[in-house]
Amino acid sequence: MKKRLVFLVIAIFTLGVLISGCGKKEQATDNSWKEIQQKGKFVLGLDDSFPPMGFKDDKGQIVGFDIDMAQEAAKRMGVKVELKPVQWDGVLLSLNNKDIDVIWNGLTITDKRKQQIAFSKVYLQNKQIIVTNNDSNIKTKKDLAGKKVGLQLGSSSETALNADSTTTKSIKEIKKYSNNTEALMDLKTGRIDAVVVDEVVGRYYISKKPGQYKVADEDFGKEDYGVGIRKTDVSFKNELDKTLDAMKADGTADKISQKWFGKDIIAK
Repeated sequence: MKKRLVFLVIAIFTLGVLISGCGKKEQATDNSWKEIQQKGKFVLGLDDSFPPMGFKDDKGQIVGFDIDMAQEAAKRMGVKVELKPVQWDGVLLSLNNKDIDVIWNGLTITDKRKQQIAFSKVYLQNKQIIVTNNDSNIKTKKDLAGKKVGLQLGSSSETALNADSTTTKSIKEIKKYSNNTEALMDLKTGRIDAVVVDEVVGRYYISKKPGQYKVADEDFGKEDYGVGIRKTDVSFKNELDKTLDAMKADGTADKISQKWFGKDIIAK
């Protein structure tokens, strides 16, 4: 009986050593950061029609909040950024197939996506905010009772509002638009009383029309944004995380946020 016990202890110890050795071997073979350095760049996949995160300006150049963040990070890491527009519905596949190195384009961190890819540390917290005209007395979700509210059809805003059945039932009318620009135009002319919209989008448009709009005190929930990275690229992820931390610490990320949103919405 004692011999069996000894053999069992030896077997468990040996198995532990083997597992530990395999883990170290996998970690040691991760050359993702060295490969990026050798290439001298990382390829950033994005939907180039998503203002203000990444979009084409009047000159056809891709600009945006995420573009500024990525370029600053790359500069600090001693490499460059190559911007590569991709089909958004296949963006995770593009990453895992190594067609791109990161997804940096207002990518929400979800449990489903975590099964397929890794994420950097959270760098931005998006909310579903309530935008009103500057002279409105709407401050809370309760204040939407009996009001006309606009949102983009099929958007995260629609999902978030529908999830709050109490507020939804109290609203007089929910008007759905093909895009947020149309909704905000109707808000300006008084056809509706409020617009529920992504904070990153809403604050961008508000910054373009100073004095016209304001944001209510309450919102319909938060979601975290992170940079999408392959699960195998551990050393690259670690280097990027360190760089993002430094950009937050010295205020650079705040300045980029102020430029695009008129407010610091960087996740601390």
